[in-house]
Amino acid sequence: MPTASLFYTAYTLDGQPVGTRPVTYLYNGGPGSPTVWLHMGSFGPMRVQTDEPTVVRPAPFAFGPNDQTLLDQTDLVFIDMVGAGFSRPLGETPGSTFWGVDGDADAFARAIMRYTTKFSRWSSPKYIIGESYGTLRTGAVAFQLEDRGMSLNGVVLLSSIMNYGVRQPGYPQNFVTLLPTYAATAWYHRKLANPAATVDEQVQRARDFALGPYASALAKGHMISQAERADIVRQMSELTGLSTTFIDNANMRVDLSSFRKELLRDRRQTIGRLDTRYLGLDEDASGGEPEDDPSSSAVTGAYFGIFRDYVANQLNYKTDVEYRMSARGLPGFNWNWSHRPPVGGPQTTPNTAIDLATAMRRNPYLKVMSLNGYYDAATPFFSTEFDLAQMMLEPSIRPSLEFTYYEGGHMMYLSHDALVKLHTDLSRFYAETANGGAR
Repeated sequence: MPTASLFYTAYTLDGQPVGTRPVTYLYNGGPGSPTVWLHMGSFGPMRVQTDEPTVVRPAPFAFGPNDQTLLDQTDLVFIDMVGAGFSRPLGETPGSTFWGVDGDADAFARAIMRYTTKFSRWSSPKYIIGESYGTLRTGAVAFQLEDRGMSLNGVVLLSSIMNYGVRQPGYPQNFVTLLPTYAATAWYHRKLANPAATVDEQVQRARDFALGPYASALAKGHMISQAERADIVRQMSELTGLSTTFIDNANMRVDLSSFRKELLRDRRQTIGRLDTRYLGLDEDASGGEPEDDPSSSAVTGAYFGIFRDYVANQLNYKTDVEYRMSARGLPGFNWNWSHRPPVGGPQTTPNTAIDLATAMRRNPYLKVMSLNGYYDAATPFFSTEFDLAQMMLEPSIRPSLEFTYYEGGHMMYLSHDALVKLHTDLSRFYAETANGGAR
């Protein structure tokens, strides 16, 4: 008996040989989000026309053909999670069945296998692209598909968070992995006395400091010497544009909300979380944290407004079902964060990089590409580098994992220049993997 209906929008090219034409399954994260962001902004045939990191004007919106669509490389299937968008649990099945790491991953794996069977795509090269929490989902889905007999050609991780353990209080890892994003942000907003010539160079300076002196200093806690503490505070100030007094008062542990409020306080502006290039204004410039995330509110109205119009009037999909902007807030929505990985004991805080590594060991032809925005403070690129380095891949399969970087934020495709680079990088990825993974 069916337990859920997952809504999807598929784009396929007519006249293409099904057996050799790649197919890619895409989804957003949250958890709780429908796949409206990737669908309306990234690789589909139509796109919300955004570029500069500014607020999108109200209707009428700029919406039209996407000159960087991935349809030149692959068919595209955008899927909404159960409870979000048009996806719903069925019958007596409660939504909570699907609202957890493992239940959610199982639903997506089943949906992907169902589409593959229904439309005779088993011989097609197959890919999954997940964004944000969707990357944590992807680790589990990649393993579940492999375990159920579907070997993927490629996995794309867009703005990753595969290990939620770094966010636990009392551990310094999150401060370490945020620091290069702080440095990139300060460079962008011209808050540095001695900036590097490029953001790449500025980021590398911060990486070297974060992995070495900074990580060592934080590990010492309050046992650090005053001399070392003063030296670390000075170097942090040089890299992040924050005052030494502010950093010292924060015990060298500057949380993200404080950074977003403090960096441009002298201008009475805040910065975004999803994209630190975006600027916000608070009622109180002296507060401790921003009122909202200007990089989120800048685009939300346009994306959902355009999607509703596009589905009804251009795709001619008629329904009385409400398109839900999120599953959060629904009765029973209390995400179950426990996870049972393929190796090791049960996890109370999920890390599905373990699942992905297992899939890569079982399918040594599986290639993984990690896409990262320098100005993404929600899922910092350096945190992704750290998490994926802990996959402990054998030297023979390490070349199957690669990283690319963009001058953008969490949704780096909001920038047209970044989208052009994304298309170039992904086109190469498909060319190198669509023949079964041989390079």
